[in-house]
Formats: sequence, C-alpha cells, structure tokens
Amino acid sequence: MPEYEFPFEDSRRLTGANLYFDSPGVVLETRGRAAAGALMRWRENIAAVGVFAGSRFDRVVVREHATGASLAIAALPDQLYAATEINEWAWSSAVGLRDQEALPPFAPGYAPPWSRGIALHTLRALLFAEMSPDLFLLWDLAQSHGLPAYIDDEAVSIGEGIGSRTWPLEQLPDAGEVPWPQLHAIPKAIVTGSNGKTTSVRVLSAMARAQGWHTAHSSTDGLYVGGECIDGGDYSGPVGARTLLRRPDVEAAILETARGGLLRRGLTPQAARVALVTNISPDHFGEYGIHNLDDLAQVKLTVARGLAEDGLLVLNAEDELLVRHGADLPHPIGWFALDASHPRLQAHREQGGATCAARDGRLRLHYQGRDHDLGEVAAMPLTLGGRARYNQANLSGAALAAAALGVAPERIAQVLAGFGNAAADNPGRLQRWVYGDSEVYLDYAHNPDGLGKLLEVAARPGRRLGLLLGQAGNREDRDIRELAAVAAGFGPDRVVLKDLEGYMRGRAAGEVAAILGDELRRRGLAESALEVCLDEVEAATRLLRWAGPGDVLVLPVHNSQARDAVVVLLDRLQLGQWRPGRPLTGDVEMKE
Repeated sequence: MPEYEFPFEDSRRLTGANLYFDSPGVVLETRGRAAAGALMRWRENIAAVGVFAGSRFDRVVVREHATGASLAIAALPDQLYAATEINEWAWSSAVGLRDQEALPPFAPGYAPPWSRGIALHTLRALLFAEMSPDLFLLWDLAQSHGLPAYIDDEAVSIGEGIGSRTWPLEQLPDAGEVPWPQLHAIPKAIVTGSNGKTTSVRVLSAMARAQGWHTAHSSTDGLYVGGECIDGGDYSGPVGARTLLRRPDVEAAILETARGGLLRRGLTPQAARVALVTNISPDHFGEYGIHNLDDLAQVKLTVARGLAEDGLLVLNAEDELLVRHGADLPHPIGWFALDASHPRLQAHREQGGATCAARDGRLRLHYQGRDHDLGEVAAMPLTLGGRARYNQANLSGAALAAAALGVAPERIAQVLAGFGNAAADNPGRLQRWVYGDSEVYLDYAHNPDGLGKLLEVAARPGRRLGLLLGQAGNREDRDIRELAAVAAGFGPDRVVLKDLEGYMRGRAAGEVAAILGDELRRRGLAESALEVCLDEVEAATRLLRWAGPGDVLVLPVHNSQARDAVVVLLDRLQLGQWRPGRPLTGDVEMKE
C-alpha cells in the first residue's frame, strides 16, 4: 500500500517574536512550490476557522521562496498548539489529495481534510480546550505593566532575574496575588551573527561582571552564571534564554541567539537594552526556506524585535547586508568597524550616533557624545598582537554593546586589556599552543568566512600548513564545496578530513568528507596530501604525528567532547615539552 505524503515538510510554534511577526504565531513549510489557487484557499480556510470559532486569525503571511512557501499565522500564546493544527488542516484542505492513491491518516481529535464541517467543529474544540483565560489575563496584565512575560509548556514567569516570579501553569496566581511592584526587567543583551557570536557573548559577560552585576550568559557551549558553567550543551535558543531569565539570582543576562532557534521557535528576550549582530556570511542555506544572504540577514535581524523602544541595535558597518537591511529598521543604531575613519562611522558620529573602532592603533568608543580611549588594540590578548582583525571587530562590537547595556567605559577597557590571557576565557576560539618553532591553533570555524579568517591569522609564508577539515551534514553540497575551496586557497600541505559527530543531520558516515575531498582534488591538492579520519580526536592526533619543526596546524574542532579531549592532549604535550617530529608517547599515542 502506498503511503500518504503530507503536503508540508514542517509545522511549528513560534513562541516569541519571529521572522514574520513581532508576537507569537505558527508557521508551516509547504512541500514544493505553492500554487496561487492553493494559497488563496489556504487564506480562506484560515478565515473560516476564525469566524466559526469566534477567534481572530487575520494576521497571516505567505513567504514564497525557491523551494516552496512558509505560511505563518499570528496567534495568542495560549492558542499555539491549536493554531498549528489549524494551519496544517487549512493547507492540507487547500491542496486536496493531489492525485495521491493513499488517504491521509486520521485519528479522533484531529481535523480531517475531507470534511470541512467536521474539521471546523474539531478545530474550534481544540482552540477552546487549549485556551487559558487565567494565563492570558496574566500575560495581558504583564504587558500593561511594561513587564516581560515568558510562557512555556510548564510555567509562566513575569519579570526577569532578581525581579522575576515564576508559577507552574497548574498553579497560576490571581492577578491580585502577583507582587507587581517587585517585578522588573534586568539589563540584557541579545547577540547573533554568522561568526563571532560566542566570543562576543563571553567578552560582554565579562564586562557585565566587571560592572559588578551577577551575570548569566547562554551560548552554544552552555549556560553560565557568574562565570561558572551550570549546564553544558548548545543553549543558543529559547530554552537557554528562558532558563537564565527566570533565575532569581541573576542581575544581567547576555544571550546568544542562533539562526536555528530564531527560525524554529522565534525570539525569547523582550525589551532588551541592546542587540548585537556581528556579521552575515553564507551558512545553513536550504533550511526553512532560507536560500540566500538577504534571507539570512532578515532572519538575524529578527533580534531587533526583541529590543526596547530605545534599545540600541549594534551593527557591523563593514557588512553591506547589515548596512542595507538595517536602514529599514526603526531602532537607533550603533556602528562598529575596524577603522574609525570609516565614512559611515564618521557621518554617524557627526549626527551624535554611537560608534566603536580603532584610531591610531587604539580602540575608541564614541557614546552619548563622549569619546573614550579603550586601549591599544595590539595589547588586547584576543587580537594576537593585532593580527586577529576579526577579533578586533568582535571586541569593538562587544564594547559598544556593553556601553549600551550600562557598563562604564573604564570597566570595558579593563576587560579588553586582560580577556584572553587565560585559556578559560575563550575556550575553543582561537586557542594557540607553541611547541618550539611550531604553532597549533584550535578554533570552532564552521563556515567559509570563519575558516578563511582563521587561516589568515594562522598561515605563515614558507611554513607547512596542516589542516583538520569537516562540516555539518545539514549544509548544501555547494556550501560544503565552498568550505573546501577556501581551504585550498591557502595551499595546505596536509588535510585530514573528518565527520562531525552529533552534526551528521541525515548524512551517511564519510559523505561530507568525500565531498570535501573531491573539491580539494579539483582545486589542485595532491592525493598524497589528503587523509580521511572520521573521528575528530583521532584526526587531530594524526595531524600532530605528521607535523615537523616549524609547521603550523589548524584544528577546527566542533564537538564539545572532542574539543575537550584535544585540549587535554595539547596541554599534556606542552607540559611534556613535546616537539613536532618526535613520537607521541604514553596514553596519547595513537594506535595504528
């Protein structure tokens, strides 16, 4: 028997502001291109449910793209599950069976696409069953008090950090029992971008701590409070933000917000003082209807919807996509760049705007009409003596965001002067080990732009270059090949190709490595320069065994456990005064 193929690939709740609305909603990704007639019938079906159920679903968005369409509906926070059912029925009914031999599966309690009358009654019942008047009242009162409110499947919280209270959904308080005068928001920053997010979050968090605030931050590496990790893992989405904003001991929060979380669930933070977008570069194309850089820029700039009315949007003036798309946004903008003489920064300062960039080798912050000297760029550890210009950009953006957050310029300068001296400051990002006249760099570089910038810092004329290379499976083939093309441009003498454990995303073992290897050969690398070792730790070890005196090794390691293991290995070798060309001894010896 043939199986029924649903006419959509994905259907999900958007629990916060998102690409389509400044409030919660739902979105469905169609399977294939959407015909105009079907889109019209979808709109009619949505309207019919609203009329029949007595609910308003009059804010809808159709976003057509290269592989289909995203169909979004704005909905109240206590109606999101029912709204996904409405969206799925409306689209399934709009397209019909499409000559399929199989009928769609059906279970009691779900709206059948073949009976409009039964579907409307079912969807109305689902809406009424999910509605929570008490929850909606609390949410509405929080809005009227100017307070952020966060709702998930288990609890609702009003206020943030030390100014918050959280209640289980089964034990909601009466409005009069809520201690409204004690509730308030806390200083918080949202950070996104293609590269530099985690470094910027870590620097910003250090600046907030230097200000004296008990600060929490979330990132792809975990949840941190007061600089200590309370839970490891990727927390760059809504769960991480909500968890930290509900902690009653937190006075400030720095929240990394990745593309995936924005598209899957929307934006969590509300009324932030500042949002920082580091840059936009090609990555993750093909997911959720995002196929080009303009699409990606719009997704990243969703963070502007999480700003307070007077919140500052901090953008990279050297990123033309951010310049172009940022011009359409209503928020005040702060610009950062490498050079303070950048025309956009000069014009912005003349108009009283906020900027941060280097002048005469020193980082200068211009904020609220005053100019602040933050120190010599080359003396800031993260810049590696000024060579790591991308980290100079990260520091400039973070400094400007910190000022908007309320951190004093002298505290900002203090952090810039010392952050990066300790390996624990920025683990997994531009970490460097020296073995005699050889160097090893460990980083997270995960896309062509990030890898190119890393290799610009690490590669040395006249010295052999060894590279560890892999990519997540959810990239399109063309993006995987572009990563290999960037690597080939630096003429590596040895490339070990690997898989990314935990990031296969439907690819077979070795499939990504095969694509990378094919492109490297096409770009002129000899077969003898290539090796495949799918395990990240073993692959790094093989490069160390290959290395000789004076060589440079670049190790982008992505799995957190693998990274920790490689760091332990490199630290142990340094303590043992190992030199390239010598055997790896003891328990780091790789088995043949």
